[in-house]
Amino acid sequence: MKEKETEVLIETSMGDLKVKLYNDTPNHRDNFIKLARSGAYDNMLFHRIVREFMIQTGDPSLKPEGARPTVDTTAYHYTLPAEIVYPRHFHKKGALAAARQPDSINPGRASSGTQFYIVTGKVFSPGALMELQMAIYENKVSNLYEELSHKHMKEMYLMRKRGEKEQLQALKDSILQEAEQYMSQNPPQPFNEVQKKTYATEGGAPHLDGEYTVFGEVTEGMAVAEAIEKIKTNGKERPLKEVFVKKVTVLD
Repeated sequence: MKEKETEVLIETSMGDLKVKLYNDTPNHRDNFIKLARSGAYDNMLFHRIVREFMIQTGDPSLKPEGARPTVDTTAYHYTLPAEIVYPRHFHKKGALAAARQPDSINPGRASSGTQFYIVTGKVFSPGALMELQMAIYENKVSNLYEELSHKHMKEMYLMRKRGEKEQLQALKDSILQEAEQYMSQNPPQPFNEVQKKTYATEGGAPHLDGEYTVFGEVTEGMAVAEAIEKIKTNGKERPLKEVFVKKVTVLD
């Protein structure tokens, strides 16, 4: 018998959303429940909004004007080990996922202890999804090249200093070849048929698949998330008007 999934009500200044938390990401599920019950999410701003992508909140220190912190926010500067259950859980429209620092400083992809986002996303045609798959591959080659180059920084610096242009270019070519060879032997997992169908009909944010922990999904009130996503933002993706989580309640 399938274990019942925990449901949570997220009341916002623009309406309510209901989400369910996955049982196969137990650390993220239990952490979210703990935070909700402690009041950490009461009166908390949506601080990042990206059109056709997602809405993000979860920083207990970011409050609407006039609201006081209800918890000691220094207690929430922690991370959770990644629970990336991919491809079972992917970035479809309505996915609930944990924010995190980038791979460059967080290679283990540990999640923020409190910050989360809800995917609003967009629809992808089969052709666009194929192009994205290629772009993901090329981006991984580029990132690996940068990582490998970092190990040769001193050697490359001395070559530049001595004016050894041909030797420097040969080294760069060798590093690129190493990165390409590794990626050809360890390519990104292709989108499966469920993902392809979902992204072509419901939409989502497939470029994040397998990279972040998805630990739940919206079951009711997706229109509220879409309305929040349409709020105008500044150049730093901050909403120009306050929209916030009023309260998060565990429904059990």
